[in-house]
Amino acid sequence: MKLWPGALSLRLALLFALSSGLLLGGIGLYLYQSLEKEIAWRDDQALAGHVDRMRALIDDTESLEALRSRPQLYGNMLGNRDSMLWIVDDRGQVHIEINPAGLPVPALPRGDADVRWQTKRTGMPARLAWMRVPGREGSLTLIAGKLLGERNQMLSVYRMKLWLALGAGALLAFGLGLSISLTGMRPVRELAERAAAIDSQHLHLRLDEASEATELRALRAAFNQMLSRLEAGFGQLSRFSEDLAHEMRTPLGNLMGQTQQALARARTVDQYQSLLASNQEEYERLARMIDSMLFLARSEQPTVVARCSGIDLHDLGEQLCDYFEGLAEERGMRLMNRAQGMISADPELLRRALANLLANALRYGTEKTPVLIDSALRNGQVEISVSNQGHAIAPEHLPHLFERFYRCDASRNQRGDSGGLGLAIVRTIAQLHGGSVSVHSDSHETRFTLIFPACAPSSSAIPRKRDDDEAATGALG
Repeated sequence: MKLWPGALSLRLALLFALSSGLLLGGIGLYLYQSLEKEIAWRDDQALAGHVDRMRALIDDTESLEALRSRPQLYGNMLGNRDSMLWIVDDRGQVHIEINPAGLPVPALPRGDADVRWQTKRTGMPARLAWMRVPGREGSLTLIAGKLLGERNQMLSVYRMKLWLALGAGALLAFGLGLSISLTGMRPVRELAERAAAIDSQHLHLRLDEASEATELRALRAAFNQMLSRLEAGFGQLSRFSEDLAHEMRTPLGNLMGQTQQALARARTVDQYQSLLASNQEEYERLARMIDSMLFLARSEQPTVVARCSGIDLHDLGEQLCDYFEGLAEERGMRLMNRAQGMISADPELLRRALANLLANALRYGTEKTPVLIDSALRNGQVEISVSNQGHAIAPEHLPHLFERFYRCDASRNQRGDSGGLGLAIVRTIAQLHGGSVSVHSDSHETRFTLIFPACAPSSSAIPRKRDDDEAATGALG
């Protein structure tokens, strides 16, 4: 597997090597300091033993001259060239000296005490121990010393070995960490390979649970949920494209057919005027469809929210009843407004949603029956309903009524309809206010209900042109 500086496996291996290096370094430092202290303690004990031995010899010998004449008594106490011994009187005269390195007599601090320790700081490094004792010819200072060169060299070699062991351990830890991380990341690579095999033609595929680590279950579940959303969105987009092509093909086909027929031979002025009037209807239908599609496209932007203000539902209902009064009279239907209370919503958007529902009720309701606008407050939510009497909508159509371009009966296209986008706009407007829309249909009535929060938040308005505002109040979606 190819590794690059940002690879997770490489990062884990480096972190493992770093942590191992710190651990080994800490252990090595502890061992080194322990060894150094142990060696120093043993040397100090040996020096103290030399001083005690010389004191015992002085106590057992009649004079220093007798002790000086028998060097074998104290010479064998030292045993190597790193050991030193001085016996000095109060006047600074050296009576006995064993000094293979030729060091000068060390200058000692004044005062009486037992064994003291001092490290020589000039010349060759050494460790000293001394003791002042009374003698037959005056007080004497017994000095025992040991050169530290050999000990320092041994510790230096030990330090070098520790550094080498630390470096080798870090490299070994890096190799082991890389091998472990590559093995541990294998489920992630397998997951990535399976995800890479999913494209727009295979959105139905899902990541398999087989042989996956427990830690990846949440990631796999989230990825599968994302694929489900993408599949649904892609399917909706595909259906939308097909429906859009189908909806636009009909008016364009009508325009092309009528125009070709008119151009086939000369026509009278009245015939051309009739053709233009018929074309105008198709143009208006296309304009309404484009306006609705533009509104839906803008409303899907994540930064778009509704600009809310207080609205009197009864006054809004009266305005809509006045607007649709002519259409209702044509079908012998009555508009009844029972809406009451206040709501916080975008006035233009709410007017457009209710206008779409009223137009839908007037279009499909039974003639000479009432269309009712009502409102209620339930469970902290405002419900605004538009109901009409007529044929019941089949249950299989109810879940799809608010989809774009969906019609229960495609042959029921009428003049001035919304091209199958009216109810989709109603749902979008409800969602922009943080609400929803529902439908109930039986043999007695069909009722569409807008459900809004009791207090919708106020924020920035949906960006729309002046032409769109006029269409929102006048057009039926």
